[in-house]
Amino acid sequence: MLLAEPGAGPVWSWNLLADIQEMWSFPFMVNAFRAGAIVAVVSAVMGYFVVLRRQTFAAHTVSTVAFPGAAGAVLLGFSAVYGYFALCVAAAVIIAALGWRGGRGGADEAALTGTVQAFLLASGFLFIALYKGLLGGPQNILFGTFLGITTSQVNVLIGVGAVVLAALALIGRPLLFASVDPQVAAARGVPVRALSVTFLVLLGAATAEAGQITGTLLVFALMVIPAATAQTVTGRPGTGLTLAVLLALTATWLGLTTAYYWPYPLGFFVTSYAFAGYLLARSGRALHARLGRTGAPLLNKEATA
Repeated sequence: MLLAEPGAGPVWSWNLLADIQEMWSFPFMVNAFRAGAIVAVVSAVMGYFVVLRRQTFAAHTVSTVAFPGAAGAVLLGFSAVYGYFALCVAAAVIIAALGWRGGRGGADEAALTGTVQAFLLASGFLFIALYKGLLGGPQNILFGTFLGITTSQVNVLIGVGAVVLAALALIGRPLLFASVDPQVAAARGVPVRALSVTFLVLLGAATAEAGQITGTLLVFALMVIPAATAQTVTGRPGTGLTLAVLLALTATWLGLTTAYYWPYPLGFFVTSYAFAGYLLARSGRALHARLGRTGAPLLNKEATA
C-alpha cells in the first residue's frame, strides 16, 4: 500500500484492522464505501452487457455527456446529481430512439452517437467557461471525489441501483439472447429493438450513478474494464457477471483506500487497479495459450512412441 508523506495527511500504519477502523471512523468514508459498492455492482452488471453487445462507444458517449449535464446543473445553481441523471438518460433516449430510424443499424447508430457526443461535450466546456465560481465543483465532476458524499446521496444511489438491477433482471435472459445473436433472436420473436432501447435507458441511469464516484471522464473505465476482464477469463455468463462484480468492487474499494491516504484523484486509482487486473487476465490467457501450443506436440510424440 502507498504511504502518504509525513504531515500531509493520514499515514498507513501497516496495521490493517487499526487503519480500517480509523478510516471508517469518518462518516464520509463510510458513505464513500457504501456508494462505491453500489456503483461497482451496477456498473459491472451493466458493463457486462455493454461489452457483450459491443456498445462501448455508446457507453462512452453517455458517460461523456454526464459532464455537460452536471456542469450545466452547477452553472444554474442546482446539484450536479440532477444534471448527471437528466442528461445521461436524455442522451440514451435520443440515441436509442433515433438510432434505429435510418434503417442501417450499427452504422447509423454510431454516426448519431458521435454527433450527440461532440455537441454535448462542447456544450459542457461552454458551461465551464460561463461558471464564475470556484473550479472545485467542475473538477470533481470530471475526475470524481469521495468527499462530501452524504447519506441522502447514498440512498438515491441505492434506489436508482435497485431499479436498474431489477429491470435488468426482468429482461436479462432475452437481452442475453439478443446480444449474442440478434438475427436469430428476432426470428424467434424476441423484441430486439425494444430491448435495445430499454437497455440504453438503463445504461444512462447507471452511468449517471457511477459518474458521481469516478467522475464523468473515468466512469467508462469502471463500466467496461471489469466486464472486459471477466469475459477474457470466462465465456460463461453467470461466472462472468460474478467475476465482473468482484473485480469492480475490488478496484473501487482499493481506489477509495488509496485516495484516502494520497491526495490524488479517486478516478485515477480506481481505473489503475481495474486496468492492472485486465493486464493480468490478458497475460494469463496468453500464457495459457502458449503453454497449450507447446504442450500439444509433446503429447503427440508420447502418443506415437
